Amino acid sequence: MNSFYFEKVKRVQTLAEIGLEFSENTFDRERYEELRQISLEILEKMTDTPIEKIIPVIEEKDGYKTPKVDVRAVVFNETGKILLVQEKADNCWAMPGGWSDVSYSPKEVAEKECMEEAGLAVKATRLLAVIDKQKQGMPPAFEYVYKIFLLCEKLGDNISTGSETKDVGWFAENELPELSNPRNNITVLKMMFEFYKGERNEAYFD
Repeated sequence: MNSFYFEKVKRVQTLAEIGLEFSENTFDRERYEELRQISLEILEKMTDTPIEKIIPVIEEKDGYKTPKVDVRAVVFNETGKILLVQEKADNCWAMPGGWSDVSYSPKEVAEKECMEEAGLAVKATRLLAVIDKQKQGMPPAFEYVYKIFLLCEKLGDNISTGSETKDVGWFAENELPELSNPRNNITVLKMMFEFYKGERNEAYFD
């Protein structure tokens, strides 16, 4: 899939949705509806996904569209290895985390997800990075995503799998397993190790 055209089509679809939400002019609304339908048909062809399955993912009915927020817990052990979980969804590895939940702060999401996915109690202590998924070379997705990475202090030693994970482990920078690129790619992992080694100090943001 050509990520450039994919993102442009998504942008057209987003503008059409915004126009339909705020425009009261009948003529304009007809044009926005046509743009919306054209963009959905193109996305259907590009992704080989039926329109009825695309619509619930990319459309919002509550006003101006905004990015979704994903929060990741960055946990190192005493030997400088990072905590990763193997996702059941793709059998690849990622830092514990997931979508930000309503009524939870980013700190609370990181701590909750780490317990649910890795069985490890942690305390989030520092913001490391806020990245735009599109700008970090991750695979294109229907959602426009910001990712928050929080350094967490482990409060115990026991780790265990959760309902969405197959395995859990600690990995050195030179022994990373196959990564779940939609969640975190090698660029992001290297950045986290740079923070651990003191090569980065200030929080990174796109």
